[in-house]
Amino acid sequence: MILMRPFCRLWHEAIKTYRTVNTVRLLLLGIVVGVLSGAGAIVFFAGVEGIRFLLLTKLAGMSLPAPAGEELFHGHAGPSRPWLIPVFTTGVGLITGLLVYKWIPDTHANGTDGTDSMIKSFHRLGGLIKPVVPLIKSGTAILTIASGGSAGREGPISQMGAGFGSWLSTRMGLTAKERRILLLSGAAGGLGAIFRAPLGGALTAIEVIYREDFETEALLPAVISSVVSYTLFTLVFGTDPIFGIPRFSFNDPRELLFYAALALVCSLTGWFYVRTFFAIKYSVFEQIKKKVGLVWTTTLGGLLMGLLGMQFPQLLSGGYGWLEMAMVGQLSVGFMGAILVGKTLATSITLGSGMSGGMFAPALFVGGMSGGMVGYTAHNFYPGIVSQPGGYVLVGMAAFFAGVANAPIGPLIMVCELTQGYGLLAPLMLASAVCLVVNRNISLYENQVDNKFDSPAHIDDATINVLEGLQVKDYYQRGQVTTMEESTTFKEITEMITNSNELYFPVCNQKGLVTGIVAVQDLRRVLFEDCLCELLLAKDVARNPVLLHPEDDLYTALLKFVDTDMGQIPVVSPEDPRRILGLLAREDVFMAYKKALQAIKEL
Repeated sequence: MILMRPFCRLWHEAIKTYRTVNTVRLLLLGIVVGVLSGAGAIVFFAGVEGIRFLLLTKLAGMSLPAPAGEELFHGHAGPSRPWLIPVFTTGVGLITGLLVYKWIPDTHANGTDGTDSMIKSFHRLGGLIKPVVPLIKSGTAILTIASGGSAGREGPISQMGAGFGSWLSTRMGLTAKERRILLLSGAAGGLGAIFRAPLGGALTAIEVIYREDFETEALLPAVISSVVSYTLFTLVFGTDPIFGIPRFSFNDPRELLFYAALALVCSLTGWFYVRTFFAIKYSVFEQIKKKVGLVWTTTLGGLLMGLLGMQFPQLLSGGYGWLEMAMVGQLSVGFMGAILVGKTLATSITLGSGMSGGMFAPALFVGGMSGGMVGYTAHNFYPGIVSQPGGYVLVGMAAFFAGVANAPIGPLIMVCELTQGYGLLAPLMLASAVCLVVNRNISLYENQVDNKFDSPAHIDDATINVLEGLQVKDYYQRGQVTTMEESTTFKEITEMITNSNELYFPVCNQKGLVTGIVAVQDLRRVLFEDCLCELLLAKDVARNPVLLHPEDDLYTALLKFVDTDMGQIPVVSPEDPRRILGLLAREDVFMAYKKALQAIKEL
């Protein structure tokens, strides 16, 4: 027993740190979110590759190129049946429309794709995502991509990871601010795993929600989540990068002129990509949806995508295999220009009609082909300067996405991780900066805001938050607090309420831990119903427990009052959560705020 005391002290100290130090708590929860996101990415990736191999390779007889790091299934293609492709995509469009219409009809107006939906949840929904949303969206995205729909994995994966973060924070009763941070951590985990780029995934998740800002408070949890998710993913699928390409480098300063030209071309194709998508989505499919409904709109989108893919297999699915071929010089400039336009149209039809998937991979595809056109054209005329035109494909990917998504840092780091080196860092920085400036007035994501001050999630940052400098220990009402046991009957509850002036009663279990709170206002209608005397127990009518510690600031307390609509919150000891020190009333917070403002005015 004596030997166990040091371990017990360490355990209690760890518990105290978790409860009182917000950074530690978020880092630990970031690990949990990373595990969930990594597991989700594994299932998603295996599902896409397995079903795609069955549908497109075996049944439709398509021999599509795959990047070296993603060819999970090997085998000869079946008999050529290209007519099956529109059958597959039309069926998936019908299934998607039915599921969305039946279970999550409100998500159809959530924006461009899963990433945009996550952005909307962060800014306008308090970080809340219904668990059924990523479940349906991820499942239908697997079918969309596997059947040949022009869409990417990254949007659904980021939404799935964000859903895990939202679900975990809701189950643990965290604040809206903490929920938003875990939402981004989950999205970072999904991106870091699916791209095998942990740092790039984390940075992309925290910058894509703004046009000109970062969510810096989410950086550490996002990095931890991304690293954990990436580690789990690579344990299953290996650490090889997506593309099997040579190491590119930048050696001749004169090449910067061609990279600047690449940036201008990517800006032009980026404008074309975004405008085409929104034109087809709103001018075509939204008008069709008003007349025939969501289900038939997604079905029509699936049919049109299938017919297009049957004639041009290069437009099917994400297209990373074609990108790798461009990097190693196996595609002509004219071919790259043609599939650039075709991919834009195919993606606009697939996602604009309401089918599930992400815009990230198609954007990288179009950007890579844009860069490849410039690189190989320059190589033909100036081979002594442009000696590695394949590097222009990689730079085009990052610069294009920086321009259309206003996210320059994450994709830049992501490309460095994909190439396992920083040989292209200088041209990446130049091209991304130029695209960002030229395309500053367009955005792929409809729910992006300029910065924190334009986000409803940070509306309080526009004013001085004096409550953050005040602590609960200086304002709560110390003294004996009337508590109830979980087994307290309704009759006993009414007697306690009648003989007390208190309005909120903590409910404790057999170990003395607070497991709920009984509010008098919840019982007002049934307070004198004699038939309930022996039927209801305190645990049946109690709200979820909401607690404060003496070291918490009053802003944290105010958020809990707002989230729960309670008038009093118990204050417990961080060393012994069974010990209730007193109660903090909502009026105490208001009075402290009033006094603090008066003190500021007197300075």
